[in-house]
Amino acid sequence: MTRNGPAALVFHALFVIFILGPILIVCAVAFTPLGYLSLPTQGLSLRWFRAIGNNPEFVNAFWSSLWLGGLSASIAIAFTVPCALAVARYRFPGREGLVTFLQSPLMIPPAVLGIAFLRFFTEIGLGGTFLGLVLSHVIIVMPFSLRLVIAASSGMDPQLEHAAISLGASWWRGFVRVTLPLILPGVASGWVLAFITSFDEVTMTVFIASPRTTTLVAMLLLDRLYGLERLLVGRGQSSGE
Repeated sequence: MTRNGPAALVFHALFVIFILGPILIVCAVAFTPLGYLSLPTQGLSLRWFRAIGNNPEFVNAFWSSLWLGGLSASIAIAFTVPCALAVARYRFPGREGLVTFLQSPLMIPPAVLGIAFLRFFTEIGLGGTFLGLVLSHVIIVMPFSLRLVIAASSGMDPQLEHAAISLGASWWRGFVRVTLPLILPGVASGWVLAFITSFDEVTMTVFIASPRTTTLVAMLLLDRLYGLERLLVGRGQSSGE
């Protein structure tokens, strides 16, 4: 095995700095006491963190995003685990078509999905509801969890579960005690990826959400449109505080 030379190490260090630089700068300017972004800043302050924490709209949107991400990821995993096991274990007509269908949301622009969901949910009475948000997010996060669970299921020997059943275990006990622990890394990573995708989704969400069911990223987008000082409107605080 060859070791990286000094030039390669310098290149890797510069690449990491280039990738992390914008994130570090954003974290640094978050502590500015000013009403605009400035670096270097004139001292440190928790002004904007306190303003967000005192704003019930942001707090409610944060909890809505957590619930939405958790429910969407859990429901998606509940559907993708049996589907992934069937695809990984069996060869049946329409197998590739089923996988393509479940991954098709990746090929549709989020804005198009948002308009389609808006029209559909309005027709069936779910427009602007939390249930409509959950259903739409399940559809868009399912492809991400599906690929990871399929990858984990493809490397598992099904004879292990058959051996447990032949020794007297029920189908459910064999799944819980044998199959699930073997594919758990794929299931856990699929859930996490689905949760992150749901939590970060904004383009489609703005079409479906309502003022009562908006998410944190949608609220942040609206805040960008109105500016930072919208947080302090009506609180009698000047921009120089």
